[in-house]
Amino acid sequence: MANTYTQIYIQIIFAVQGKEKLIRESFRGRVEKYMCGTISNNNSKPISIYCNPDHVHILIGLHPNISISDMARDIKASSSKMINENQLIKGKFQWQEGYGAFTYSKSQIDSVAKYILNQPEHHKQKNFKEEYLGILNSLDIKYDDRYLFEWYD
Repeated sequence: MANTYTQIYIQIIFAVQGKEKLIRESFRGRVEKYMCGTISNNNSKPISIYCNPDHVHILIGLHPNISISDMARDIKASSSKMINENQLIKGKFQWQEGYGAFTYSKSQIDSVAKYILNQPEHHKQKNFKEEYLGILNSLDIKYDDRYLFEWYD
């Protein structure tokens, strides 16, 4: 639409389904690249991404014509399909239901992108549960423990 200008930065976080840490270093980059393609195909911009063994962080410049829920659904569905079709793991791969989505201002983008890329070092200090609850608490997001991810620590 003419005369429409937006700046929408979203961090999306979601977790692997199952009792193992399934995203292996041997194919992590391949999955990240595939997810970036899905984001680009939705007219949005992948800024930073890191697939941990049990969860994913993605920073996106979101196009205003796509909803956050549609973007999360498309990334999760297409990457699950790719992992399964290429038999990157034994058995069926799935993501857990749900996701976290958090907005940031332009001035925060560099630090959030670096935070995402620094996941291996960060997780030497905190596990995924501690990290995720810390994000929710720092952003003053009220939550119900019954509806959080399943934790595999």
